[in-house]
Amino acid sequence: MLSVIIPVLNAADRISVEIGRWLESSAADEVIVVDGGSDDGTPDLARLAGARVLTAPRGRGSQLAAGAGAATGDWLLFIHADTHLGPGWQTVTKRFMADPANRFRAAYFRFALDDQSSAARRLEKVVEWRCRYLGLPYGDQGLLIGADYYDKLGGYEAIPLMEDVALARKIPNHRLQALHADAVTSAVRYRHDGYVLRPARNLLCLALYFIGVPPVGLVELYEGRKR
Repeated sequence: MLSVIIPVLNAADRISVEIGRWLESSAADEVIVVDGGSDDGTPDLARLAGARVLTAPRGRGSQLAAGAGAATGDWLLFIHADTHLGPGWQTVTKRFMADPANRFRAAYFRFALDDQSSAARRLEKVVEWRCRYLGLPYGDQGLLIGADYYDKLGGYEAIPLMEDVALARKIPNHRLQALHADAVTSAVRYRHDGYVLRPARNLLCLALYFIGVPPVGLVELYEGRKR
């Protein structure tokens, strides 16, 4: 049984479509939407679309942890609200879950952007390199993991940022697999901030996190806000 867990905050413009994709695919046994305090009607739209809706303190770490705690599936798929999986994802997902050797392994999808620009293709290659050599897939690539292994690792930390990195660092490279299907993410933030500035800001946040800066201290930098 596969539980899909989606953290949301003010995603009314897309949540119904995304939930519809999951339910129509018949691959997901339950879709759990965890709201972090939306004021645009997102929770009501998610319920109408057929999702199970929870609330949790704002922050992807807290929301993802709450969703995992409520999930009934023996497999968990965490994915962002502005990301959808491309062709072939059902086949590779089912194959991965069916292999007993993967009970204590995890998998992620190829990073892709819904932008046809050459800048988008360059960024996708950079992300592929980061995943292959550093073993650091981000949350917008999805994470497929057995519930037992997730619990053994301690799950997502209730932090506002870097929750995906914190969990990925607990998974040895030989237990982390790239699946041959795309996780197609909205490129809005890259078009808005720029294909140089946005990745550079993300990299700076990652470097600061690695040297010990608490995630709560990185939120404004990540979001491009000034004090």
